[in-house]
Amino acid sequence: MKKHYLLIASALFAANAFAGTFPDISLSDLKADIATKKVTILDVNGPVSFANGHIPGAIDYTAHTADLAKVLPADKSALVVAYCGNEHCGAYARAAEAASKLGYTNVQHFKPGIAGWKAAGEPTDK
Repeated sequence: MKKHYLLIASALFAANAFAGTFPDISLSDLKADIATKKVTILDVNGPVSFANGHIPGAIDYTAHTADLAKVLPADKSALVVAYCGNEHCGAYARAAEAASKLGYTNVQHFKPGIAGWKAAGEPTDK
């Protein structure tokens, strides 16, 4: 009986681990979307990191957690991209899930994060 419960719990955990995953956006696609102003970017690195440099046009998610709906576009199909520190960081999911819960259907993840953005020689805003 115990084994049966463990198997069910394992299956539920595996299903939840993949629920709410978001597709990755490439550096080149993100840059193109920034250039054409077709993206809203959420930085989840916190206010100190944000102040030290963020992807141009990004919104400090931490500062806008309570009023996120006000800073996101009215169009729920608009592209929203969340990022955090680097490719090993999963903190982006907080912002991505929050946008998704607000009804946004095109939420993506910039996996390299701010570290990858800077490593690629891209400019940051302060």
